[in-house]
Amino acid sequence: MALIVAARFETFEAAKAAAISLMNAGISSDALHTFYVNPAGTHDTFPGGGDSVADPGSEGGQYGAVGGAAIFGLLGAGIGMAVTYSFGVSALFIAGGAGIGAYVGSLLGAVYKLGRAHPERSRAQSRIAQKHEGRPSGVLLAVHVESDQVERVSVLLRDAGGVEVERARGQWRDGQWQDFDPLISPNLEVKP
Repeated sequence: MALIVAARFETFEAAKAAAISLMNAGISSDALHTFYVNPAGTHDTFPGGGDSVADPGSEGGQYGAVGGAAIFGLLGAGIGMAVTYSFGVSALFIAGGAGIGAYVGSLLGAVYKLGRAHPERSRAQSRIAQKHEGRPSGVLLAVHVESDQVERVSVLLRDAGGVEVERARGQWRDGQWQDFDPLISPNLEVKP
């Protein structure tokens, strides 16, 4: 695994100026990789788009839908029975009432469940979420370094206007950080 130091810049021009200062300091152009990190939620990690399998806000909606369908389905069947016995019409009203009740109940149950406040996260859940909440969007300048270059490159990036200077280990091939994952929060350096 290669040792990588990276910093975020607001514009490509600022990152290019930082890259020039790094090359003037003796860093090879093959050791520099500039790329854009999209805003959270737009990385298309999954075939349907987005960064997660499901919307975190939809948690529990399926239980509300099933519960609502069961309750309102029974209520609809009861109303269908009452209509059948009262008016002596076909028993299809029982099935129709159950179907309509289940459909309306599933919608109401899901909306009710989604509209409720979710419980607070535990500390462990918060740490896991923070680790995978990703990073702010912007231009990232990554530098493949040797261990004796880390401090000097960090200072050069910071002096050139880079923010959130981070250290990482990853696969560096053909002048690019191959296994960069925008969903993993950066391991930020402590400012001196």
